[in-house]
Amino acid sequence: MQINQMPIEARPREKLLSKGATSLTDAELLAIFLRTGIKGLNAIELADMLLKQQGSLGQLFSLECDSFCQQLGLGPAKYVQLQAVLELSKRFFAEQLQREAVFDSPYSVINYLKCELQKEHKEFFYLLLLDSQNRLIKSVNLFQGTINAASVYPREVVTTVLKYNAANVILAHNHPSGIAEPSEADKLITKRLSDALGLIDVSILDHIIIAAGNTHSFAEHGQI
Repeated sequence: MQINQMPIEARPREKLLSKGATSLTDAELLAIFLRTGIKGLNAIELADMLLKQQGSLGQLFSLECDSFCQQLGLGPAKYVQLQAVLELSKRFFAEQLQREAVFDSPYSVINYLKCELQKEHKEFFYLLLLDSQNRLIKSVNLFQGTINAASVYPREVVTTVLKYNAANVILAHNHPSGIAEPSEADKLITKRLSDALGLIDVSILDHIIIAAGNTHSFAEHGQI
């Protein structure tokens, strides 16, 4: 059945307008992005098939260009559109954090970090630099590769904090494995950086780990 033949209340666009975006399933949201289906499948059915093949929206969105374009119903134009949407999301959440105190908008912090880190296949270590009102000054990607205590240099972190005159910071990195639980190395990094930043009266407000569909906050778990 074509979408325009479905009951109005079941059509994704009309459903979004009447009930809001949160009322839609992943497949319905993806169908709006796809706009059209293919022969034998309407946009919702195509979206559902793609999600089942890849396992989740995150897995689909994290595909490299070549792999993405090989999927049925997708191609370079859709890949470009998707990358634009993801970048707009990152900039939107960064803009919110620059206007609001981070702990007044934890949703924005987590979603900003997810946009930055969730689809990466290697580890990245970010430093969120905050002003005295805990608003974002700048987000800096300091290290990448295998993040461990030996690869994260306290001197570089301190130098970056002083450069931007940050009052407080949030640490963040991703776990491409999909497991958000902190390792012993993660805990050691946090302790080393906390000690180093304490010498210049700068506090680490949180260390957030981003994994596929999961997050871990050191502050929420009393680990900082």
